[in-house]
Amino acid sequence: MNEPKIGVIGLGYVGLPLARLFATQYPVIGFDINQNRISELQSGKDCTLEIDNTLLNQVLRQGPKMASGLFCTHKIDDLLDCNFYIITVPTPVDSTHRPVLTPLFKASETVGRALKKGDIVIYESTVYPGATEEECVPVLEKTSGLIYNEDFFVGYSPERINPGDKEHTIDKILKVTSGSTPETARIIDRLYASVITAGTHLAPSIKVAEAAKVIENSQRDINIAFVNELAKIFNLMHIDTHAVLEAAGTKWNFLPFKPGLVGGHCIGVDPYYLAQKAQEYGYHPEIILTGRRMNDGMGHYIASEVVKLMVQKDIKVKGSKILVLGITFKENCPDVRNTKAVDLITNLKSYGAEVTVYDPWASPEAVKLEYDLTSTKEKPSDIYDAVVLTVAHSEFLNLDLRSMLTQYGVLYDVKGIVKERVDARL
Repeated sequence: MNEPKIGVIGLGYVGLPLARLFATQYPVIGFDINQNRISELQSGKDCTLEIDNTLLNQVLRQGPKMASGLFCTHKIDDLLDCNFYIITVPTPVDSTHRPVLTPLFKASETVGRALKKGDIVIYESTVYPGATEEECVPVLEKTSGLIYNEDFFVGYSPERINPGDKEHTIDKILKVTSGSTPETARIIDRLYASVITAGTHLAPSIKVAEAAKVIENSQRDINIAFVNELAKIFNLMHIDTHAVLEAAGTKWNFLPFKPGLVGGHCIGVDPYYLAQKAQEYGYHPEIILTGRRMNDGMGHYIASEVVKLMVQKDIKVKGSKILVLGITFKENCPDVRNTKAVDLITNLKSYGAEVTVYDPWASPEAVKLEYDLTSTKEKPSDIYDAVVLTVAHSEFLNLDLRSMLTQYGVLYDVKGIVKERVDARL
């Protein structure tokens, strides 16, 4: 492995930054089944906004033969010369919160068709402990006809991408690595260490690395669920939750979590992977699932609070006009996958309200495709009976929100960032 040639399977929020970073030193083939995505990237543009177009163009190449750089393709034949394959496809849950491993299986089949003796396959997608060796390796063996840990080897290095974060970029985030044999683990660790300036941590096994990833986000989920419950309690007591958290935060070991809508492809999904595996072992994970129920119910709770305030002000809810500011899963990021703002919107609509969604970051086409909802990137000029700020986009910080309301309209601040007078905040 003195001359790595790396294939990155899946060029989304995780795969593209990784492929771009490796391409600064090695030849990298970026593979994705979405031909429109490939065309976009090969033209030097990234619609996810994770990679600056200048940085992308610095590593782009127009063919697979190169000393270093990135060539993006949807053709499996372009992967045949690779000796490292890194799989970075999504691992979602279905409507009943059960893990969906189909993208992982399909990616494994793709790699299996290119796999050769001596190659190493590294998984970065979030899974439950054991999934790499118990679920993915058999697919690799069946498709390739090769034998695990004799002909090819496997590793797991959990992704830690934070979409929209331009400070904690991939090279500045310490990387956990692991391998199916001690020598494989060392090779994988050296490969990542060659580009990750923050360093690496070599885990003793693949299962340890898988478990570490899934508890990182489960821990955050549980902590946010706790402060969401606090918000519900303090709202009943007419106490400002944010003021309480600010005061408590003066203690050196108080954890600075805030209440809110918990979506995205990590915190809102990963705990279900661990819960599913725990139940297979006959254990019902009470704290994990209780936290999930709390956070999954926040859209309904906020909608009911907004409606309650409207009723108290004698605003007729049915037929009312409500503006929701933000539909992405987090601020200053175009990603709308698994956003809990949709739960809020759906609940407001169930009361008969006419809901307008304004988000300068979200693609209206993506919102329509994902949720069959209409959104706009242009600031509306109408006047509303209620305005609900759900996402802390920088564009919203200086808006005169009161000017967008009727005389007695309701202003609800989910994120606790509005400087002007609000009727309530979470």
